[in-house]
Amino acid sequence: MPKVFLKTYGCQMNERDSEQVARDLVARGYELTPDEMSADVILLNTCSVRDMAEQKALGKMGLMARLRANKPEMVFGFLGCMAQSRGAELVRDTVADLVVGTQKFHKVADYVEQLVQRKAAMRERLMDDARFSIVDVEEEAGSQETIREHVLRERQATAFVSIMQGCNMHCTFCIVPSTRGAERSRGIEEIVGEVRELVARGVREVTLLGQIVNLYGRHEFPAKDGKSPFVQLLDAVHEVEGLARLRFISPHPIGFRDDLIAAFARLPKLMPHVHFPLQSGSDRILKAMHRGYTAAKYLTLVEKLRAARPDIALTTDLIAGFPGETDADHAATRALVERVAFDNAFVFKYSPRRDTPAAEMAEQVPEPVKEARNADLLAVVDFHAKRKCEALVGQRIAILCEGPSKTNAARLMGRTPGNKIVIFDGSERHLGELFDVQIERSSGFTLYGTPAIL
Repeated sequence: MPKVFLKTYGCQMNERDSEQVARDLVARGYELTPDEMSADVILLNTCSVRDMAEQKALGKMGLMARLRANKPEMVFGFLGCMAQSRGAELVRDTVADLVVGTQKFHKVADYVEQLVQRKAAMRERLMDDARFSIVDVEEEAGSQETIREHVLRERQATAFVSIMQGCNMHCTFCIVPSTRGAERSRGIEEIVGEVRELVARGVREVTLLGQIVNLYGRHEFPAKDGKSPFVQLLDAVHEVEGLARLRFISPHPIGFRDDLIAAFARLPKLMPHVHFPLQSGSDRILKAMHRGYTAAKYLTLVEKLRAARPDIALTTDLIAGFPGETDADHAATRALVERVAFDNAFVFKYSPRRDTPAAEMAEQVPEPVKEARNADLLAVVDFHAKRKCEALVGQRIAILCEGPSKTNAARLMGRTPGNKIVIFDGSERHLGELFDVQIERSSGFTLYGTPAIL
């Protein structure tokens, strides 16, 4: 069977979607390969959140197009958010034969097989069929239920579970509502069943995924006993026997009601880490972004979370140079970032996305100003992130060993409850296990230690 090279850009949801595609292809006998030079099928699962992500995918496809000179029957495809946004123009402007949007990942294997068979038949007939293509970016009811199967490596300790698709927030800078569609959620029973199966296969930690994960089920399911559908889901997953750790990403501040905040105090498996997107500390810019909260409201939520779980780690997203942002707006963001003292943050220069209101706003900030503000925020974030890591040196902390370090395969890595990476010397017996590590030093963003299990 043909070999498939599958590369993913962007968020954890994209990683999870790619995992489903990989599982479907392997089930049909296709072989996944990390070597693009040996591949018969090239698939890029794309991101549209920032222009750079799109350009990376387009550039990668352009570089790989040369492979078709020696293998004209190769299949090239774009999947995911950029595919959804650009559709048939990707066939027109690139070598792509296949363009599949965000609600059709479960059909990728079918489409790949059609293209492979078509190209093989045309090759045998010595006919040129290079421009035969498949484009599917249509909406599909029930697509949120299609990302549910997993390809697990041996002794895999962690897994992502998709609980919903889409977003109804319509932040003015964001293209996601048009690429992912409207919010739609899976049922609690189906999600819990998937988690049970993962735990039975050795998974110790699951991360629940959604575009706005803490707004799960708000259109489909009622509140019960003062608990939102998302908190009901957390309770149900928490009860799965054998599950050791529970996380979720990525939430929105408006979804942090008292019931969710209280969950951090009463659910021991719910890890003390929240990725808590701020975007800006200026009320004027937050309103222009259509974020639905003020800086004061955000700060109140931070204080409530820290009161509920004093050891909670907070990370965030920040946008530098949103249209109309003044020096005073930037200063307000900087001041709030200083006050919260995040454990870490993703800081991005504003990137205009087509068909979003912000792209058409007046007073677009010059690129050099964005660069300077981005660097300024990074400096503040890095200062506090390093201090947070250094404060853990000398402590004994429980970690879940996930496998070899990505930067040094001879060593192992795990994560603290607060989601900080710990590197240590170990062996196969540590894989997938929960144990204490004595933290000995910090490199600034990564911790190093010695496991209690020798």
